[in-house]
Amino acid sequence: MFDIEYEIKQLPDTAGVYIMKNSMDEIIYVGKAVNLKNRVSQYFKNSSSHSIKVKQMVQNIASFEYILTNSNVEALSLECNLIKTYKPKYNIKLKDDKHYPYIKIDTNNSFPKIIVTRTVKKDGAKYFGPYTDAKSMWEYVELIKKMWSLRSCNKNLPRDIGKNRACLNYHIGQCKGVCIGEINQEQYKVIVDEITSFLKGNYKEIIKIKEQEMFFQSEQLDFEKALILRDQIQLIKNIEQKHLSINNSLNDQDIIAFAKGSQDTLIQVYFVRKGKLVGREHFMFKNSSDDKIEDIFRNFVMQFYNEAIFIPKEIIVQVIPAEQDTLLEFLTYKKGSRVNIVSPKKGDKHNLLELAIKNAQVTFHQFGDQLKKKEERILLALEGLQELLELPSVPTRIEAYDISNIQGVYSVGGRIVFENGKPNKKDYRKYKIKSTTTPDDYLSMQEVLERRLSNIQKMPDLLLIDGGKGHVNAVKQVLLQLNLEIPICGMVKDENHKTKDLIFKEKELNIDKRSEVFKLINRIQDEVHHFALEYHKNLRNKGQLQSELDNIKGVGKVRKKILLNHFKSIANIKKATSDEIATLDGISSNLAGNIYKYFN
Repeated sequence: MFDIEYEIKQLPDTAGVYIMKNSMDEIIYVGKAVNLKNRVSQYFKNSSSHSIKVKQMVQNIASFEYILTNSNVEALSLECNLIKTYKPKYNIKLKDDKHYPYIKIDTNNSFPKIIVTRTVKKDGAKYFGPYTDAKSMWEYVELIKKMWSLRSCNKNLPRDIGKNRACLNYHIGQCKGVCIGEINQEQYKVIVDEITSFLKGNYKEIIKIKEQEMFFQSEQLDFEKALILRDQIQLIKNIEQKHLSINNSLNDQDIIAFAKGSQDTLIQVYFVRKGKLVGREHFMFKNSSDDKIEDIFRNFVMQFYNEAIFIPKEIIVQVIPAEQDTLLEFLTYKKGSRVNIVSPKKGDKHNLLELAIKNAQVTFHQFGDQLKKKEERILLALEGLQELLELPSVPTRIEAYDISNIQGVYSVGGRIVFENGKPNKKDYRKYKIKSTTTPDDYLSMQEVLERRLSNIQKMPDLLLIDGGKGHVNAVKQVLLQLNLEIPICGMVKDENHKTKDLIFKEKELNIDKRSEVFKLINRIQDEVHHFALEYHKNLRNKGQLQSELDNIKGVGKVRKKILLNHFKSIANIKKATSDEIATLDGISSNLAGNIYKYFN
């Protein structure tokens, strides 16, 4: 038994992070403290001064842990990472699952290429973004390809230089011909440096370089190249004009404003680079009415910039966040140079902030209206489902299941979860079928539900099975064996494999195709079908890839790895010539010939 009073007395008077847990050992809150004993004890004293949210949290605390740190900043960083990992119920969380794209230049490579990615790694490469407007990002990528002709192939350079003929991109002027030795590493680096400068927003610098080159080509009487450069300069100027100039400085700034409602808070960030507004984004903090705005700003700044690739020199804020000094130390450490947080009361910066505040309020109302309509539709669907099935309450947690296989091969099951009418992807699960190798959907469905419900933690309010009466009756047997009473429906499809009706208590219930209930069921059925099918395809492709290579004499684990590392897929190996395969280390000419003959 965890004795809270005793454990508080054992806490040290030093900096660290404390972790609150409920009776199910789930982490419900993470916080940092300069003095752990003082901070943790405050939760259990003078409860009358606590907000409703804090009171609810304290009532659910069954135990706590702590981690000592060397400094307050180290504690802040650890707190941020733990919140991101565990997403505790009572923390102010920055919910940003949009995964905006970045443009990556892998400068670790001697001849880097442009890559679009949604994953940022600490791998030494240069990342530019995030791009909140994907359309603009792709315009940049296409412009870079057109103007600088950076390579886009997967060849291993410089090792493969001179081993193959030039590709089509070279012949149409969209590659400099690195693979055939038309350009060396130093010349290529000059091009990469120009692209890097362009992506940083140094448009005037690039325009100046291009103009000098244009004049030179004119003097050489190469008017065709001069005209191409003139058009490129105009394209860059067009991009420059798209970004609103909001101040005369060339500083990088983020401007952060908020709008607060009765329940939620919206934070809006304006990104200013080289004095131009290049983008904005908003973040909604749900159910934050009990939280002080200074604390919301503190948590936002901490979580937002902890993941940021770029931190501007100056952050203009509507409200100075709590623990400003610690945040400044944290941001300065992350950036590697001094960062300022200011809340101007007059002057140009104040005017910019006022503009951001007005726009935050407009966005909040627009977002609120859209959210309200969406919530109303979800509630209408859940209440309609309750009425249709005559359930005792609204089905808060709905679990849906589907089986996917081809004649019993690579048979899998999928589970998706909708909570309060929305997908909860953390609770999605995949199951490999072990009980049968024949195409037996009923037995497979029984296995999945038995595995799921034998170790139950969260009881579903409703089970939805992709199938008809047979599938439903198969699952009912599992419920009887486990002595569980959970409403169960079968989702019936029409001849076009589209959602048709529900099977409930041996009856087929017709649903109005225009109703919110039908839209919800249709969405759930599509989601679980695609989730299970995707898992089945992945297993099938993996199995096929392994078996095809394993059938070739002389190709073991090591050579298989060499082939896949170079060609990336079985499809590319099939397309390769014998000579191309023979260029790989460890692959002899005879073996390359055997591999080519096997596939062709």
